[in-house]
Amino acid sequence: MRALLHGVHLGLYILDECGRIIMTNPYAEQVLGRSARELIGADAHDLLHRNPDGSKLPRSQCPQIQALEMADSVHTEETWFVRSDGELVPLGLMGAAIQLDGRLGAVVLFYDLRRHKAIEQEQAAHLSVLEELTGRLSLMAEISTVLASTLDKEEALRRLTRLVVPRLADWAVIDLLGPGGELRRVSIVSGNREDNARARQWEGVLPAPDQLSHSPMARVLRGSPSVLLTGHDLASRDGSPFCVFQRRLFDHIRPTSVVIAPLRTPRRVLGAISLARCAPTPDFDMPDLSLIDDIAGRAGLSVDNADMYEVQRRIAETMQRHLISPLPAIEELELAARYQPAPRGSRVGGDWYDAFPLPGGLTALVIGDVTGHDLQAAADMSQIRNMLRTMAWAERTSPSRVVARLDEALPYIAGDLMATLVLALAERRERGRWRLRWTSAGHPPPLLVGDDGGTVFLEGAEGLLLGTGLAMERTDAVVPIPPGGTVLLYTDGLIENREESLDEGMSRLSRHAAALAGLPLPMFCTEILGRMRNDVMDDVALLALRPRS
Repeated sequence: MRALLHGVHLGLYILDECGRIIMTNPYAEQVLGRSARELIGADAHDLLHRNPDGSKLPRSQCPQIQALEMADSVHTEETWFVRSDGELVPLGLMGAAIQLDGRLGAVVLFYDLRRHKAIEQEQAAHLSVLEELTGRLSLMAEISTVLASTLDKEEALRRLTRLVVPRLADWAVIDLLGPGGELRRVSIVSGNREDNARARQWEGVLPAPDQLSHSPMARVLRGSPSVLLTGHDLASRDGSPFCVFQRRLFDHIRPTSVVIAPLRTPRRVLGAISLARCAPTPDFDMPDLSLIDDIAGRAGLSVDNADMYEVQRRIAETMQRHLISPLPAIEELELAARYQPAPRGSRVGGDWYDAFPLPGGLTALVIGDVTGHDLQAAADMSQIRNMLRTMAWAERTSPSRVVARLDEALPYIAGDLMATLVLALAERRERGRWRLRWTSAGHPPPLLVGDDGGTVFLEGAEGLLLGTGLAMERTDAVVPIPPGGTVLLYTDGLIENREESLDEGMSRLSRHAAALAGLPLPMFCTEILGRMRNDVMDDVALLALRPRS
């Protein structure tokens, strides 16, 4: 018995039939903070057993007492004993009835759960940290995806605010600085749907922040780092129009905590993002400040990239329009053209058209497509156009001969450049009749549209595209242009579609052209382009000719 009591690493005591402790071991004294003298003779339930809040537990619910009354052992995974110093100790406990000299008693074993509790709490804390870190990494990944999903900076910022509310804040506001220092609120979002509808009144142009203002927003826009503010910090008494406007917004939101972070790049500050939390949401802390600062940095780079893209787009589009010559004014012919760049990319490419008069009452029409969708393609296109004009003037011969000479010269000027084109000559015949002579170098066939809506694709003069290096004989084809008829030249971007074959695209073009045959030529081109674009991802050029009545 002595070896059992002193050797086991568990608390152990024995109860008599009344629930009084009659024997205990040293480990029980250590865990309970009570000496054997204090324990022996005491009622175990009254002295030790408590609820988790420290209140006394009803005797009927005590497993020690239950062990005196049951034949089976009693086990509880967690119960609470009070130490002599008042500390509550969580214990795992098991009790079993025994016979003591013919009388009923019970033996009680228990072990200290404090170490297990500490490990569980530590693991829970680690798990909480990992879950929070995982959530933040997931949020940052989603934010990066959202910011990269569009080159429209305002749309990207609106998507950003919808993402951080309510995952990170109850309100999100983004303000952008303009080229002249003006400030414009591009997005304000609330986690409450009703507030969202009213929040629109706070969007738009804002009063310019005073350069001498000490308000948090003004300092951040001047280049100060991100700031974490309480509701009291926001009660600025600055009387400038900008601060008054900001204070009215915060009076409406009534935040308890706000973070204002600059949308910055290494070169400049582009604006600011303000995130607010309202009661009962917990206030922002320093890790939140660091996270929001990172989000603002990414948003700033996204805005900067969008700005640079827009500048390049304007330059490229201006270059493209200057490379395409204006249509000549020809008394007996009506000409119209349209150019629409690809919806994505640099908005400059190799699609082009040209028209110019030649001696002898001829009018040359050209539609072409140089491989590529960049400034190099535009430069190559300009070279081909100029060469073609020169050769057409110098040769003054059939379209096929001009295109053949161009194909011969191409390798010596433009290297491995490849292109398609149609060169056509419109010629006035006797009694006001017109005819068209053309040749094709790997290009989609022209479409002839009668004033009655009849349509036919002009074939019979097909040849290889330019730049193949293969010698071949090119041919011409001739067709009369009926009175009121329209000749439509176009690039393949008009008829190519990811969801249909090329034949289906040509059939669709034929149907639309037939339906639009009676429209004035400029409107005819505009409507054709609008109806055919759908999901096309390529550049499109159109050139249309119609003899005047």
